Amino acid sequence: MTAESTLDVFTSLHPLDDPVRASLLGEHRRFAAWVGRIGRYDPEVARFFGHPPVLDDQDWADLATLLGPGGSTALRGAGHVLPAGWTLLQDVRSVQMDGTGLRVAEDPEFEVLTAADVPEMLELIARTEPGPFAARTIEMGTYLGFRVDDKLVAMAGERMHPPGWTEISAVCTDIEFRGRGLASRLIRAVGAGIRARGETPFLHAVAHNTTAISLYETLGFTLRKRSQLTIVQAPAQAGTGAA
Repeated sequence: MTAESTLDVFTSLHPLDDPVRASLLGEHRRFAAWVGRIGRYDPEVARFFGHPPVLDDQDWADLATLLGPGGSTALRGAGHVLPAGWTLLQDVRSVQMDGTGLRVAEDPEFEVLTAADVPEMLELIARTEPGPFAARTIEMGTYLGFRVDDKLVAMAGERMHPPGWTEISAVCTDIEFRGRGLASRLIRAVGAGIRARGETPFLHAVAHNTTAISLYETLGFTLRKRSQLTIVQAPAQAGTGAA
């Protein structure tokens, strides 16, 4: 089955029900690699994999091919039955939030970040740990940053891009500059760019990060769904597990 043949799967789905595959089949197809029904982003861009809700034996084999021996990834949903040789590493509860009600506002104090800013962006990500961010993640969409004395101290940007929607991600602020409303302003400013394209913002958060979730709610986000990510590791040797 080719990537294009999986398009029929999405005709009855909301774009946010499977945002990874929806993005890889659409706006982000330039970053995609496919084996059967399993898709992945270029690992220098993002570490996300798209997959059917229930994986059959061939899906597990194709996932192993894309991951490589011993590779790991997060699967959407719970209750996955792992074939022999696979390892369950962790279950993570998450929430997906709909930004239809986000109150957006452009902000001239923020600058559009470019590839030249990536080293600084990676340093800020390392200090603040908002979530995955790779050397080419900036290519997924527009990223805005805020500087103090020419030092990047806060940023946010766009990540997954299913039809009609854009995910806001990498919202982070250096610890000494927190409490100044920078995160809220950045979210509103990134959201303004999304709305200008006629699209709707959304975002994800781990379920235990109640502080962030409360902030998002004050900005106008509403809970769309609660879900689980199942982090699994492929067999250490190629050719083991499902075939």
